[in-house]
Amino acid sequence: MNDSMNTQVATFAAGCFWGVEEEFRRTPGVLEVTSGYSGGNTAEPTYEQVCTGRTGHAESVDVRFDPQRVTYADLVERFWTIHDPTTPNRQGPDVGTQYRSAIFTHSDEQTRVARESLARAQTRFNRPISTQIVAATAFFPAEDYHQRYFERRGIRSH
Repeated sequence: MNDSMNTQVATFAAGCFWGVEEEFRRTPGVLEVTSGYSGGNTAEPTYEQVCTGRTGHAESVDVRFDPQRVTYADLVERFWTIHDPTTPNRQGPDVGTQYRSAIFTHSDEQTRVARESLARAQTRFNRPISTQIVAATAFFPAEDYHQRYFERRGIRSH
């Protein structure tokens, strides 16, 4: 991974992290994507704990990117296209608070960009967007077997 001074981070939750990770990994300018857990109240949660819905975490992805090649605004726009942000606590067959739609922001600028993008995105949906835009807290990487899940199994989403 490129740890240059130009690397920035974005954190998104859009349902099961396997497909979300793969979608962002395909985005030019994205350097690394890690599946994990954000927004909860348990330190070092396990997948089994998160699945109970009691830790408060969402399955999420930590996206490291080169802002000279892809902007944060571009990543947020991509976020709206890879899931249904109008279904609270659900994506497809996955149901629970751990599958909620959320943008975990790392700066005031990211918060501003995310909110403006949400307002634009809302015009494309018939139902209200339920996506949370909240300040990022600790991100906990998921277990190794969740990383690059589709890639390691030779599965392509979409």
